[in-house]
Amino acid sequence: MVTIIDYGIGNLRSIEKAFRAVGADVLRTDDPDAIATAERLVLPGVGAFGSCINEIRSREVEDAIHAAIDRGIPFLGVCVGMQLLFDEGLEHGTHQGLGLLPGQVVHFHRAANGETTDLKVPHMGWNVLSPTRSSPLFDGLDEGGEPYVYFVHSYHAVAADASDVLATSSYGHAFPAVVQRDNVFGVQFHPEKSQYHGLRILENFTQL
Repeated sequence: MVTIIDYGIGNLRSIEKAFRAVGADVLRTDDPDAIATAERLVLPGVGAFGSCINEIRSREVEDAIHAAIDRGIPFLGVCVGMQLLFDEGLEHGTHQGLGLLPGQVVHFHRAANGETTDLKVPHMGWNVLSPTRSSPLFDGLDEGGEPYVYFVHSYHAVAADASDVLATSSYGHAFPAVVQRDNVFGVQFHPEKSQYHGLRILENFTQL
């Protein structure tokens, strides 16, 4: 069973359909008890970092998320859901994230080295994944050719610990596209829109 955290923001129907397409049973809920006792958790997200984390806290599900992760269950953040894993986001102010991974979420106009850029945003379209280390999340990806996935975002993570980055992609400069620390995973792209490679990653997540 894959439990999708429904906090009123995100492309919930699409991610639910994608998991069902790879054979998973799916529950969408904002019930803290169901979240705390889930077998697998997915945190989707679309929009602004601050709005998303505020909605999570207003629905009082943050503690349930941490309780589930502390039990060791597989957890996946998608798009803004991945960004929320980090300490803070700098979108329209500074907002405290879930604090599961050290680092910040910054605008594409700020490169990882702190320099400014003039990149057109949002970054939208297909980009290749470049794994930095092996992971069961990537099993079988090479069977579909070079792994291209679909991105739509103006902000990206800057991981304080490079070992948390499973794969990068590039738009003007490299940025974390997939992250992991223990049982916590995150993908910056939309796997539900990424055809074979996205669905394979979701299927692999259901097998962790």
